[in-house]
Amino acid sequence: MVIETRTPEETYELGRQLGQKAYPGQVICLNGDLGVGKTVFTQGFAAGLGIEGPVNSPTFTIVQEYDEGRLPLYHFDVYRIGDISEMDEIGYEDCFYGEGVTLIEWSQLIRELLPQQVTCVTIEKDLEQGFDYRRIRVEERT
Repeated sequence: MVIETRTPEETYELGRQLGQKAYPGQVICLNGDLGVGKTVFTQGFAAGLGIEGPVNSPTFTIVQEYDEGRLPLYHFDVYRIGDISEMDEIGYEDCFYGEGVTLIEWSQLIRELLPQQVTCVTIEKDLEQGFDYRRIRVEERT
């Protein structure tokens, strides 16, 4: 499915709707360039899970866990992973194969660790359509 949003609020709302439909063990690969709206989408997704606190990209901590929603949310930002073995040190398997939902920014950097079934969300800009325009593709991959 492809959705077009024209404001950050619409991107947030799409994230919220997908968060409401999230299920235990779901892994979401969130891809897009810097500044494309991945954090806004994630904040909406967290809201859809019932997480009320602040949600920020874990760029320097690699993973942030949120337990206060209807499902735990494991939010990874693997942009700064120097070596894939760092994921073992974090205990990624407990997140990927646990009872929560895992959302991974820059997932293409750890492709070989991803489960076979993932939901891919790709956010793209098109400045010809306007500064806040986003094309968001949501695909199930098995």
